[in-house]
Amino acid sequence: MGRKRLITDSFQVVKRQRRDPDTKEGSLHQEAVPVPDDGPPGGSLHPAQLEMLKQFDLSWEYGPCTGITRLQRWERAESLGLRPPLTVRETLLEHEGDPSFMHCLWHDYPL
Repeated sequence: MGRKRLITDSFQVVKRQRRDPDTKEGSLHQEAVPVPDDGPPGGSLHPAQLEMLKQFDLSWEYGPCTGITRLQRWERAESLGLRPPLTVRETLLEHEGDPSFMHCLWHDYPL
């Protein structure tokens, strides 16, 4: 019968390590990756509120959230008698100009 075929039989794995020529030990050379100092707007200021809005986006009882703002979704759910949380509406009105609060979780993904 022979041995069982492995994925590496078809796709050979080649590992290349970059060595730092200045060191005698040949330790791996690590390149510095710049880390931005500022995060997304409003991301670090109100994490609890953003988490609450994320949970609102993930709750299907208020209907789909793609293609509309969170406030439009809240108003639609209210007009249908679904009783969305008032704290969500208050948070949205408090941060009305901030896109990280107004757009749903899936806003950055194409439809």
